[in-house]
Amino acid sequence: MLIDNKEVKAQIWDTAGQERFRAVTSAYYRGAVGALVVYDITRTSTFENVGRWLDELNTHSDTTVAKMLIGNKCDLESIRAVSVEEGKSLAESQGLFFMETSALDSTNVSTAFEMVIRDIYSNISRKQLNSDSYKEEVSGNRVSLVKNESEGTKTFSCCSR
Repeated sequence: MLIDNKEVKAQIWDTAGQERFRAVTSAYYRGAVGALVVYDITRTSTFENVGRWLDELNTHSDTTVAKMLIGNKCDLESIRAVSVEEGKSLAESQGLFFMETSALDSTNVSTAFEMVIRDIYSNISRKQLNSDSYKEEVSGNRVSLVKNESEGTKTFSCCSR
């Protein structure tokens, strides 16, 4: 996707909430710049596990990680078990973006990724602006956010910087 006329690419790791991945998930968190915590709106048990996933994320990642809580399967309103209000409330209490999506019909899927990627880009740009090496680049009214980088593509990923 393009942000500020720069192509930004994201690398996405999906543990699918599987316990078999639990031993390696802490390795995924290190260096991550964004996280989507997804629960199934038709299964309360997945919503109840959100707290555990957020605890792990907060323990193993940087405090500036862009985070979003996603209630998936919004196309299955007739068998909903977790209300929109419950999702919003949890997200608000944790300082997270919130959105409901449907992987089946693609409702809000692109929008969710775009929101998190834009937040990641903003966080990284802010870090660069505040770092000492970039402060040295400030002269007059000009700030250079690009240092020793060709005109090529800048790549960001969820698992590396």
